[in-house]
Amino acid sequence: MTTEWLNVGKIVNTHGIRGEVRVISRTDFPEERYVPGASLFIKTGEDHRREVKVTAARKHKQFDLLTFEGLENVNDVEQFKGQLLQVPASEKPDLEEGEYLYRDIIGCRVVTAGGEEIGTVAEILSPGANDVWVVKRPGKKDALIPYIEPVVKDVDPLNKRITIELLEGLIDE
Repeated sequence: MTTEWLNVGKIVNTHGIRGEVRVISRTDFPEERYVPGASLFIKTGEDHRREVKVTAARKHKQFDLLTFEGLENVNDVEQFKGQLLQVPASEKPDLEEGEYLYRDIIGCRVVTAGGEEIGTVAEILSPGANDVWVVKRPGKKDALIPYIEPVVKDVDPLNKRITIELLEGLIDE
């Protein structure tokens, strides 16, 4: 049986000489995923992962800085640059109504309340107060859709469909 995995971050670089890695978080739950003692898996190949235990975590600018047990210097972690941090999908958190995992949203078709096809969610940005969904549009510039109540009217991850209210100025033609 193959295990399904959730991506919770990406190691983008090392930090200093003591084995810290810079992580761009891909989880809405960094306070749970990155606590000391938490187990994470570094995806080192298509079907290969290395389990690591977090020993320290802190915020630095827009990054999370993590240190792993037994990996105490930069030479130990250099090999992980560009790799994904994952957890088994069975560790999915309990979600409140209106909360979704990134993987449930990415790939959804975005349509207006009037039925006009906008594009497909390709990425989710978390710049602060609310998430922003990057929608790929055929032959046009990507649209940035804020995940806020006046805009997002319905999210149907089962049918991979999101309905939005197209507010004036939201999308460049």
